[in-house]
Amino acid sequence: MSIEELIINNLLSQEEYTRKVLPFIKPEYFTLRSHAVLFELTSVYVEKYNVLPTREVLFIELDNRDDLNEQFYKDSRTCLENVTLDRSEYQWIMDSTERWCQERAVYLALMESIKIADGQDSKNDKGAIPTILQEALGVCFDSHVGHDYIEDSDARYATYHKVEAKIPFDLEFFNKITKGGLPSKTLNIALAGTGVGKSLFMCHCAAATLLQGKNVLYITLEMAEEKIAERIDANLLNVPIQDLSTLPKQMFDKKITSLGTKTKGKLIIKEYPTASAHDGHFSALLSDLALKRNFRPDIVFIDYLNICASSRYKGSLVNSYTYVKSIAEELRGMAVKHDVPIVSATQTTRAGYGSSDVDITDTSESFGLPATADLMFALISTEELEGMNQIMVKQLKNRYNDGASNKRFCLGIDRSKMRLYDVEQSAQDDIQDSGQDEVRPSILDKFKAKKTFQELKYD
Repeated sequence: MSIEELIINNLLSQEEYTRKVLPFIKPEYFTLRSHAVLFELTSVYVEKYNVLPTREVLFIELDNRDDLNEQFYKDSRTCLENVTLDRSEYQWIMDSTERWCQERAVYLALMESIKIADGQDSKNDKGAIPTILQEALGVCFDSHVGHDYIEDSDARYATYHKVEAKIPFDLEFFNKITKGGLPSKTLNIALAGTGVGKSLFMCHCAAATLLQGKNVLYITLEMAEEKIAERIDANLLNVPIQDLSTLPKQMFDKKITSLGTKTKGKLIIKEYPTASAHDGHFSALLSDLALKRNFRPDIVFIDYLNICASSRYKGSLVNSYTYVKSIAEELRGMAVKHDVPIVSATQTTRAGYGSSDVDITDTSESFGLPATADLMFALISTEELEGMNQIMVKQLKNRYNDGASNKRFCLGIDRSKMRLYDVEQSAQDDIQDSGQDEVRPSILDKFKAKKTFQELKYD
């Protein structure tokens, strides 16, 4: 008796087994059409009536099928007549069924990938192949069936006191609003108009994270790898970006060597053509980096979300709301899968571009993006703020903390060195509805001695 026949037998005789495996088995996994037909009949019946069908019921349901030719009908009837209703040992049949599902999923994924490679699939391009194979390799039966509120109370209490690993900022107020930094498996979005500082913010955070000894992956779809590296050079080497081209090679090498002694982390910058790469490409890159360079990022920056592609849709086939929402969902799924925080950005609408009080409704293209993000904040620049070398941050959505606390705050900005820094508390006092917390005396004392945290950092 084949494994497929055993599966059909146990589907009709073991209710516990049936309820466990039905969500994971697909009709296309069966090599014989007759087995697939019996599985479909059983699945539909259990879903509708919440009990296992008898053989008599399946004979009647089979007779009612009008989509089978004579040969398929006879084969399905013969298969049903041969069902013995014998039960296999539960754990063995569970393990065997899981292994069978995995093997069939991989085989079908390989066949589909070959069709795509040969140009026989009009819906998918070659970029979809890594995602198809990864999904097939990820097939497994999830043994966790939920959290029992009473019986699992001890485990729940332990999570309350577990210190969550986070990637901290070097900016005081960002650490306040996130309770110490960005946790893994999250999507974090900066909203700003063109030229306000989305890439500057991400380059600064990438540089600061590298100095913490963390591994950083910076994916750019907007600028060349060398342009991103130039911005990070200006930040980390403490040299105005316009002076980098005149910096003597010996001095440049000396600064890079000195920087290498300050961190054990690595920063990888990868460029993709605009609108050509999606989460499947990014996941494949992570796999390649792990294999070829033994590099696993602690945080991923993607510059920026709206010019990524979707692995599920083609832009010309769906509206912008669905397309951008899909990209956001896929990137957040990637963050969960690879256990990293992802930081990206999006543009404001035309109305939000010149606004001094950007709101979440000013998100361009898709309101599905803020619905998916864990943290979303606006970067706001006005002539007055530019005159003071400052930029305002406004919280729009926050799953980490109370969004009403420190809702607005200002940061110093040094565009020549692509750097952000904390400013004196007096710069925060006049912000309306900011919900500012009091700054600790120790911090105030430091402000009296030094103007910024950045000056402390680069002494």
